[in-house]
Amino acid sequence: MAWVLVFALLLDAALGEPKWLWSRLPHPAVLMGRAVTQCASILNHGRYKKIKGALTLVILIVLGACLGQLLGFFGPVAEVLCAAILLAQKSLVQHVQAVGNGARYSLREGRRAVAMIVGRDTDQMDQPQMTRAAIESAAENLSDGVVAPAFWLLLGGLPGLLIYKLVNTADSMIGYKTPALAEFGWAAARFDDLLNWVPARITAALIAIQGGVIHEWRAITKDARQHRSPNAGWPEATIARALGVALAGPRSYEGTRQTFAWVNPHGNRAATPNDIDRTVRMLWITWALMLGFVLLIAVLS
Repeated sequence: MAWVLVFALLLDAALGEPKWLWSRLPHPAVLMGRAVTQCASILNHGRYKKIKGALTLVILIVLGACLGQLLGFFGPVAEVLCAAILLAQKSLVQHVQAVGNGARYSLREGRRAVAMIVGRDTDQMDQPQMTRAAIESAAENLSDGVVAPAFWLLLGGLPGLLIYKLVNTADSMIGYKTPALAEFGWAAARFDDLLNWVPARITAALIAIQGGVIHEWRAITKDARQHRSPNAGWPEATIARALGVALAGPRSYEGTRQTFAWVNPHGNRAATPNDIDRTVRMLWITWALMLGFVLLIAVLS
C-alpha cells in the first residue's frame, strides 16, 4: 500500500481537483455528506440521540469498510485514483494562496477567499485577521486533509482511508455542540478525535523538522494543550512557532464574539500575505518530507 500512497500523493499534487470532472460528477466528499445528512434526517429525532448517533457512526464505518474492499478488487490503478481523489494537498494550497492573493488586492477579495475555508464570521476581518485565519486553516487541513488520510491509507488500505474520510465528514457536519447536535454528533466527534490523534502529532513533527523549531517542542506542546481541539492545536502551534506569528485568539461566530487562547502568544499578531506565502512553501515542504518517508517505507518493504 506504500507504493499506492506514493503515486496517489504525486497524482494529487499534479492534478488537484479537476474542475472539468467535478463539474460533471458529484465529488466523493459530496456523496459522503449526503450519506451523513440522510442518517441525521432519519435518526436525529426523539429520545436516545446519543445511541442513535453511535449507530450512525457504526453505519458509516461499515459503509467505508465495505466500499473500500469493493474498490480494492479493481486493482492498484483504481486504488491510486481513489486515494488521490481523497487527498487534498493541491486544493489546500490553492485555497490558502487565494487568501493571500485576495488580501493583497483588497479586503473584500481577501474576505471572500477566506470565507471559503473557515467557518467563522469574515465580513469584518482586517488583513491580519484573515491572514491568521488562513494560516490556521492551512495547518489544520494539512493534518485532516493530507497527513491523516495518508496515514490511514498506509495502515488500513482503501477501507481505512474511506472510514477516516466518512468519520471526518460526519464530524464536520454533526460534531457541533449545539442543542440539536450535541448528543447525536457526540460519537462521531469523539471517534474523529481518536482517528486524528496520531496524524495531528505527525503533522506537527513534520512542520517542526522543516521549520527549524523542533527544539521548541515543549513550548509547542504547552500551546497545543490550550487549544479547544485535542488535535488541531498541534499543527497550529507548530506552524505558529515556525512562522513567528500568533494564531487563534478572539474571533466571531454567527455574530457572537468568542475568546480563545492565543497560540504562540508572543508571536507577531500583525500577520501579512507574505506569511501566507511562507505558509504555502511550508505546506509543500511538509508534503515532500512525508512523500520521502512513504517512499522509503515502500522501498524497504
